[in-house]
Amino acid sequence: MVQVRVAAVALDESGQHVLLLKPIDQLPGAGSMLPIWIGALEATSILIAVEGAASPRPLAHDLIRSLIETLGATVERVEITRIDDGTYYAEVTLGTADGTVRIDARPSDAVAIAARVAAPLWVSDAVMAEAGVPDLTAVEEDAEERVDEFKRFLNDVDPDDFRG
Repeated sequence: MVQVRVAAVALDESGQHVLLLKPIDQLPGAGSMLPIWIGALEATSILIAVEGAASPRPLAHDLIRSLIETLGATVERVEITRIDDGTYYAEVTLGTADGTVRIDARPSDAVAIAARVAAPLWVSDAVMAEAGVPDLTAVEEDAEERVDEFKRFLNDVDPDDFRG
């Protein structure tokens, strides 16, 4: 298992929401990321939790957090356990008065809950090996930075600078 963090919730080229999970010990632009396509509502719920924003009314994941806390349980961890024919599977591990309980969940729901209670997120090594993609964010940011630098150069250049 590798511990991950929510690196981003983004839109792909076709307008679908994608959750990007990144190993916590890797810098942006290094290593890999795990993309998981999710629904718009789940993307919103995850973003609200990750950004610490308040919603005017509790969302479904807020209700789940309240139920867990009211029953005296804690979310110990969330794991993305496997991928089968393009479908990801996850488990939420709860600590209860009666012991540890593992609950099957969709990864988007599990991540939304974990983000609300600051529970650690884990991805199985097999899932990361099968579905992980290279993290190119630093390459894209570096390219944008170079374009901006070139634009500044063009704005500031004086033709006399090139006369011999």
